[in-house]
Amino acid sequence: MARRDDTTGHLFPEQDAPPVPAADAPLAERMRPRTLDELVGQDEALGPGTPLRRLLESDTLHSLILWGPPGSGKTTLAHIIRLRTQAHFVALSAVLSGVKELREALSAAEARRRRDGRRTVLFIDEIHRYNKAQQDALLAHVESGDVVLVGATTENPSFEVNAALLSRSRVVVLKPLPEEAVQSLLKRAAEDEEHGLGASGVTFDEDALRFLAAASDGDARTALNVLELAAAVAPATEAGPRHVSPDEMRQAFARKALLYDRAGEEHYNIISALHKSIRNSDADAALYWLARMIEAGEDPLYIVRRLVRFASEDVGLADPHALTLAISAQQAVHFVGLPEGALALAQLTVYLAGAPKSNAIYTAWGAASRDALETRADPVPLHLRNAPTGLMKSLGYSQGYRYAHDEAEGVATMDCLPESMKGRRYYRPTSRGREKDLADRLEAARRIREQRRG
Repeated sequence: MARRDDTTGHLFPEQDAPPVPAADAPLAERMRPRTLDELVGQDEALGPGTPLRRLLESDTLHSLILWGPPGSGKTTLAHIIRLRTQAHFVALSAVLSGVKELREALSAAEARRRRDGRRTVLFIDEIHRYNKAQQDALLAHVESGDVVLVGATTENPSFEVNAALLSRSRVVVLKPLPEEAVQSLLKRAAEDEEHGLGASGVTFDEDALRFLAAASDGDARTALNVLELAAAVAPATEAGPRHVSPDEMRQAFARKALLYDRAGEEHYNIISALHKSIRNSDADAALYWLARMIEAGEDPLYIVRRLVRFASEDVGLADPHALTLAISAQQAVHFVGLPEGALALAQLTVYLAGAPKSNAIYTAWGAASRDALETRADPVPLHLRNAPTGLMKSLGYSQGYRYAHDEAEGVATMDCLPESMKGRRYYRPTSRGREKDLADRLEAARRIREQRRG
C-alpha cells in the first residue's frame, strides 16, 4: 500500500515512494538512517527484542513521547516509523504550526478513520512548544484512536506535557549517543559514496574523527554537520587528495555549544550537581559544574545567589565567614561582570567545598517556621514585653524581666518561649568547625538556667 505524507507540518515532503534525499541536502539528512538496524546508540530503548522494537516491527504502534537531547535520533525514529507503517503519516512542528493546522490534521484523521478505518500516525516535533489548550485538543483524538501520537521533545515531559496526555503515551528516553556510536556514524559518512563524502576525494585522519566524536557530546547531527564543514574547507595538496587533520577538525568545530537551557531541565540538573558537589566537599567536581554553567551562558548572578544560600543552608555556623565571603563574591560579580567575575565564583566555590558543613541552621529554621504556622499563636510573655507607658506597666508588662548583663555569667533564669512552647529545641548544632564552640556556649547557658531554676 502506498503511503502519502501530509505536508502540513513542513517536516517531510509529500511523496508516494520512499524518499531519496537530494544531492545538495545537508550531510546529516543524507545519512539519516532508514531502518532500525541502521539506528545506532539506542539499544536500551530500541535494541533487538525490546518491546518498542517489536511494536515497530509489527506495525502495532501505540502513542509515544520521544524524550532526548538534540541529535539523539528523535526525528530519525519518526522518519523510520514513517517508512515502515501502513498508517497515514502526518508530521507537524509545534514551532511552525498553530491551532489551525493542528485542528485541520485532527479533523482529517477523524474523517479518514470513519471513511476507510485507517489510523493516522501524527508526529509532532517539539511538542513541548504546544500550550495546554493545544495539548488538550490532542487528547480526545488519542483516546478515540483516530491518531497514534508520536511526540518529540528535548524537555522533561513530566513538566512540559499535559499529564492526561502523558498517561496515555509511553515515554521513550533517548540518550546522548555513546562516543563509539558517533565515531561509527562519522566513518560511515566519510566512506559512503552514494550519500556521504566518499566520492568527494577528502580523507580524514582517524584522530580527527575520534576528536569530533568526543567533542560532539553525543549529538549525531552536530558531528555530521562539522564533518561536512571540515570536508568543504579541507586544503588542497599537491601530494594527493585533500586531507583533514586533527588540527583542521578542531578549527572546523570551533567552540562547542554546551547542552544547556537556562529555563529548562538541564539548568536545574547542573545547578543541582554544583550544589551537591560542594556539599560533598568535592572542589574539583564543583569547579567543573560551575564551568559548565558559566561557559553555557548562565547568568552569574543566578549562580552566586545559589551559593549565598548554600553558605547558610549547608555551611551555616560551622564557618560563619562563608556567608561573608559569599556576599563579597556577589559584589565582585556584580561589579566586574564576566569573564573576570568567574574567578570570584571559582574562589567562593572552592572555599565552600572546603568549609566544614552544618545544616543545623537550615533544620532549625524549618522547625521554627513550621511551629510558627501550625501551632497556636500564643501572646508574648509579659516579662518579654516593653512597658513604655504607665498603663502598660500597671498591666504587668515587663514585670519579671531579668537583664542578662546584670546576671552572673550573663545568663538569666527566665523562659523566653510561650508557656505552651516551653522546652522546644530547634537549633541543634553539630560538632564541626566553629559551630562546636558555639554549641558549647549555648549548652553552658542552658545548664546555668536549669541549675538556677532548680
